[in-house]
Amino acid sequence: MNFEEYQKKSRVTAKYPDVGKNYIYPTLGLTGEAGEVAEKIKKVIRDKNGIIDDETREAIKKELGDVLWYVAQIATELNLSLEDIAKVNLEKLFSRMERNELNGSGDNR
Repeated sequence: MNFEEYQKKSRVTAKYPDVGKNYIYPTLGLTGEAGEVAEKIKKVIRDKNGIIDDETREAIKKELGDVLWYVAQIATELNLSLEDIAKVNLEKLFSRMERNELNGSGDNR
């Protein structure tokens, strides 16, 4: 499956208020799901000495899937393609790498 196919298929499951003109709802969902990923990682550090077992790995995979779903919905709401987002992101990162600017902070390095 590629990003385009995922974006189209995931959209069929988008059931929230004002789908098609509501970028706020999926943005809030994204923050919640990202928090759930962070929470699971935190508990690995606290309860499992930083060791991720198979059960935890699968639980994190499911949460990352939820993150991906919300990213896809935000992209669709803004008429953006996940394929294009991924392409532009890699171009940015490789440009930074070529200029030895991967480290540091700021969007425009």
